[in-house]
Amino acid sequence: MDLYYDPVVDEHLQTPIGLIAPTWYLAPQRREVAETAWTFGAAAMGLLGDSDVKLQKAQEGVLLAWFTGEFAEGAVKQKLWDACDTLFEPHLDQDSGEFTFGFGFDEPHPRGQPNARVMAGWVCRPGAWAEIFENPDLAKHTQPCVEGIDFPRVAMSQAQWTGDALHLAASPCNSTTKGARTSMRVRRLPVDGEWTLTSSDGTTSSWTAVNGETPIEVIADGSSFTLTVE
Repeated sequence: MDLYYDPVVDEHLQTPIGLIAPTWYLAPQRREVAETAWTFGAAAMGLLGDSDVKLQKAQEGVLLAWFTGEFAEGAVKQKLWDACDTLFEPHLDQDSGEFTFGFGFDEPHPRGQPNARVMAGWVCRPGAWAEIFENPDLAKHTQPCVEGIDFPRVAMSQAQWTGDALHLAASPCNSTTKGARTSMRVRRLPVDGEWTLTSSDGTTSSWTAVNGETPIEVIADGSSFTLTVE
């Protein structure tokens, strides 16, 4: 199967990767084809069965790590990540709080595309990628949301509307930021007036929504906050 065809030089690049590479895109449309392609690649690389995973360099594992989360979990997924752990060169920048993979490129900045692919596979549970397209959450486009986050100093580990409350949690980028107060703006609240922000320790503060919007402040320590109307 062709990975690509170049009409300028009339060249077909024929490789098994031509079947494997589109797996992520086929999963929501032709799952049986996508899973067959993943199984082929996983078996060829030794991921399935009792043999060792055959990875000589990090680049060989990027596609496999990307797709595996959609089709496997448990021992299979753990076996893959045990094999990839050293090759992928995981690195946590203590100053920025950013976790990335170097992939053996020996470059000053981590590459975005392979990092995005690998982490998509890491966080994905079986069927989750296809579910996004088969049962999209369109309500989120009209539900309350937060903006104006002090990113990357602070990142939101939770921002979820449950019908009558907005649940929030802000995580610091490093230890120097932990415990700091951080501000943001909430938009698309269903009613104007007084809203109460309650922290996980029971501390409350009041905020006034006008035209569905209000500024709020939370603590960047990973703890939970809940915004409800009074």
